[in-house]
Order: sequence, then structure tokens, then C-alpha cells
Amino acid sequence: MYSEVMKGLLLPFFTALGVIVGGSFIGGLAALFYPESPFYRMQELAGDVKLWAIVVVIGGTFPTLRALDSGLFGGEVIHLVRQMAVIMAGFLGSQAGYWIVMTVTGGRTG
Repeated sequence: MYSEVMKGLLLPFFTALGVIVGGSFIGGLAALFYPESPFYRMQELAGDVKLWAIVVVIGGTFPTLRALDSGLFGGEVIHLVRQMAVIMAGFLGSQAGYWIVMTVTGGRTG
């Protein structure tokens, strides 16, 4: 039981973190081909990709909306709690990835 809960929360957390860190660092390489600081480009990408990391974690809007619908209107509260926990793990993972990129590149984190 405990391992299933941890798997259900750690996978979205690290997926969102990987989207932010990987997308920012790999996308920052594009700045090497034109006169712009790669660190500045990574900082901009980290901020722009935060919402998309959460969308990736959710996995698709219709299954998520269906689960939220069954939780709210179908009386299955466990589905609602599970989806909210996954979304929260995605938020935390994307914020942790953003913090890592800002720390490595010397950007403003506040």
C-alpha cells in the first residue's frame, strides 16, 4: 500500500522536475547558435515550461476531468483526492526543477 502511494506521487514529481530541468538545459543549447547568454535562455525556458510540466504530469485532460467528475458528482472521493495529490506532486516537481535551474544559472528565485 505504502509503495503504491509513493509510486503514485514520486513518478509525477520527478516527471515534472525532469521536464523543467531537461527542457531548460537542452533548450539553452540553442542560445549557443545566436548571440544570447545560454543562462538567460535557460532561465526564460524554465519559467515558460512550468505549466507544461504540470500538463505532462496530468497526462491528458479528459481522463483527469473524468476522474474529477466521478469524485465530485459520483461520490467517489478517493478519485478526487488521488487526482489532487498527483496535481500537487506535479506542482512541487515543477517548482523544484525551476529552483534547480535558477540556482545553477545564478538567476533570481524570488
